[in-house]
Amino acid sequence: MGFVRAAAEIARALDFDVVIAGSVAQALARIRETAFDVALVDLSLPDGSGLELLEHVDLGGRTQVILITGNPTVESALKAMHLPIVDYVVKPMQVARFRQLLQAAAPRLPAPEPALGDPWHGIAGPSAAMDAVRQQVRRVAPTDASVFIEGESGVGKELVAAAIHAESGRKGAFVAINCGAVPADLLTSQLFGHERGSFTGAASRHVGLFEQAEGGTLFLDELSEMPVHLQVHLLRALETRQIRRVGGSEDIAVDVRIVSATNRPHVDAIDSGRLREDLYYRLAEFPMALPPLRDRPADILPIANLFLKRLNDRYGTRRVLTREGADLLQRYRWPGNIRELKNIIQRAYILAESDRVTPSLPVDDMRPVAETASTITFVVGTPMHEIERRMLFKTLAYFDNNKAKAAQVLGITTKTIYNRLSSYKAASLPPEDALGAGDVDAEASNGNHA
Repeated sequence: MGFVRAAAEIARALDFDVVIAGSVAQALARIRETAFDVALVDLSLPDGSGLELLEHVDLGGRTQVILITGNPTVESALKAMHLPIVDYVVKPMQVARFRQLLQAAAPRLPAPEPALGDPWHGIAGPSAAMDAVRQQVRRVAPTDASVFIEGESGVGKELVAAAIHAESGRKGAFVAINCGAVPADLLTSQLFGHERGSFTGAASRHVGLFEQAEGGTLFLDELSEMPVHLQVHLLRALETRQIRRVGGSEDIAVDVRIVSATNRPHVDAIDSGRLREDLYYRLAEFPMALPPLRDRPADILPIANLFLKRLNDRYGTRRVLTREGADLLQRYRWPGNIRELKNIIQRAYILAESDRVTPSLPVDDMRPVAETASTITFVVGTPMHEIERRMLFKTLAYFDNNKAKAAQVLGITTKTIYNRLSSYKAASLPPEDALGAGDVDAEASNGNHA
C-alpha cells in the first residue's frame, strides 16, 4: 500500500478529493456511487485486472484514466487499446512523473459548475429569455404601473410578482390570492372584506385583502377564474382607488398596487367571456409573458442543479445528477414547468440509492432524441423494413456513399447493399435526404452489373 498512500498524498496536495478501492469489486461499488474526474487504475488487482474494469464499466465519459503497472514495456500495448487512457506510471512510485501527470490532467477536466446560490428573487435560469424577464422586473418595479403576467401553470408567475413588490420600495405587505381557489360566493368578502352581520355567518368584521395590502402589492393569480360579475366591482375599485366592504355603507380609500396573472392567453380569455376586456386593459398597463420551460432548455439543468443543491444543503449530502439523468431532463417537455421540475428532482433525490441521481420521467412527454450524423432514432412500432431502409441510407451517408465500408459496419455484403438499393428503386421508396435519388439510381445500376 506504499504506492497507494504516496499517490493519495500527492493527489490531495494538488486539491484532488481521493477515494481508494483495493479491488475490482470495490472499485465497481465506488464508481456506482461517485462520478470521478481521474481514475488511477492498477493493472494487477487481487480479483482481476484493472483493464477489465475499464472495458466493462462506463466511467461517465469525463473520467481520465492513468494506469499503474510494474512492467515498463507495456506502453506500446496500451497505446493500441481504444480506451480513455491519459498515460501510465510504473512502480515504484516516480513522484515527479506522477505529479506531472495529475497537473496535466487538471486542465482537461470539465470546468466546475458555478456556485448555485439562491437566484435573484428566486427567478432562476441563465437563458436570454429569463434575463429579459429580470430586466423587465427591474424596470417596472419602481413605477406604479399595474402589471399583467401571462404564463402556463408552474412557470413562476407569483415569484415574478413578489420580485416586483420587493424591488418597488413599497412599505406595505405583498398579499396574494388565487382567484380560482376561492368559492365565488366568498371571493368578494376575501377581496373587499365584510361588516358584522352582513350575511349568515358574518359574526365579526373582516378586513379584506385590499386593506391588508395597503401601501403594498396585491397579487391576483388566475384572474380569468374570477366571476365576471365580480370583475365589474374590481374594475370600479381600481378606477376609484376605493373599496366598500360587503354590508358596509362607506367607501374606503386604498393605496394598493395590482399585479395580476393568468395561465391562459388573455385573447382567449376575453374571446371566451372569462375576462372583461376593459378590466384587462386597466390591469395590463405593463404586460409580461413568462415562457414555458420547454422553450428555454438552457434553464433546465441549472434549475435542476439548484433544486438538488438545496436538498444537499438541507440534508448534508453531495448528490449529483447522472449524465443519463441530465439527458432525460433535457428531453422532457415539462408540461408542469418549474413546479414539476422541482417535484421530479425531489422524488429522484429521495429514491436515489447512492450519490448519483437519475430522475424517472413519463415517456409520453419525451422529445425524440435529436439525430446527428452518426445517430438515428426510431419511434416504437416502426416497421422493420423501414428501420432497415433508413439505417442503410444513414450509414451510406455517414461513410460518404462508400458501400464497402457501410457493408463492413452493417455486417452484410456489398452485393446485399446493391440489391437493397435496387429493390427500393423498384418499389419507388424515397431515399433518405442524405443521399439524392441520383445516387440510388446510379448505384443500383452498378449493382445490376456486379
